[in-house]
Amino acid sequence: MNGKISNFQQIASLRRYTLCEGRERGIEVIDCDNGRLRFLLNISKACDIMQMYHEGQNVSFVSKNGFTLREPPFANRFEGGMLYTCGLDNVGGARDGNPVHGSLHNIPAEVVRAECNNEEIVVEAIIRDTALVGKNLVLRRRIFTAIGSESVSIDDMLTNEGFRDENYCVLYHFNVGYPLLDEGARIVADVAKCEPRTDWARENEATVYEITAPLPDMKETCYFLTFNQPRISLVNDKLGKSITLSYSGDTLPHFIEWKSMACGTYALGFEPASTELDDRFAYKTLSSGESVRFALSLQIKHEIDN
Repeated sequence: MNGKISNFQQIASLRRYTLCEGRERGIEVIDCDNGRLRFLLNISKACDIMQMYHEGQNVSFVSKNGFTLREPPFANRFEGGMLYTCGLDNVGGARDGNPVHGSLHNIPAEVVRAECNNEEIVVEAIIRDTALVGKNLVLRRRIFTAIGSESVSIDDMLTNEGFRDENYCVLYHFNVGYPLLDEGARIVADVAKCEPRTDWARENEATVYEITAPLPDMKETCYFLTFNQPRISLVNDKLGKSITLSYSGDTLPHFIEWKSMACGTYALGFEPASTELDDRFAYKTLSSGESVRFALSLQIKHEIDN
């Protein structure tokens, strides 16, 4: 123990609390601070990451909806957040009675471990997606960061604990916001193929990797990207910072870039997924007792790789 430290909470901490005001009332939070990265885990919503800060500076996008326990329509509820996990019944637009981006995010998590020690912060949780006569899909989530590091890892193990084959889909909706997202920032990746999702995206394909100033009523653009390596960064030279997402490309073979340059909805989404969207959507299948692992890592740093 360093004799200069009276209490380890001067260096890092993990706190649990319940929010009590307005639409946030009742949300259970685990607040993790490793000394450089701070991130809030929404236990009421699948142990997703509500917000993230790097050395006190915001990294994530939070929509004007904010956070809530209520279940209004998706457009009135989607909070963004650093991570919004989509699935397991649907990703993308509403389909076959399943809601936009699925129902997983709205399932409360069961926390089985929440620990901050001299070396690491670890939170482990279980999210159960079940039906009385039907599926029994269990997601075991482990979120980890080393003390003083600039990265956080998400390790998800999805298991079919039922007695029949079950379909699933998953999309990890990471959302970057101001000030890391700002005019002049750029997207960096080893892209093998880029496919615009819409005609509007095709018209703006020349700026697919550029971040512009926000404009009133600017329509969103969306691109399907194929990488040579499952890794993508947003680099902000003015701040001297970058954020990099790495993930398991074998279990998340598809990737969507969502970019909204609209005033008031200024956001960038990095979205590794198990499936494509729209008419190319397809479920994966887990047999009884089978598991699949999804591994993802976010790193924020000052040193920028050009």
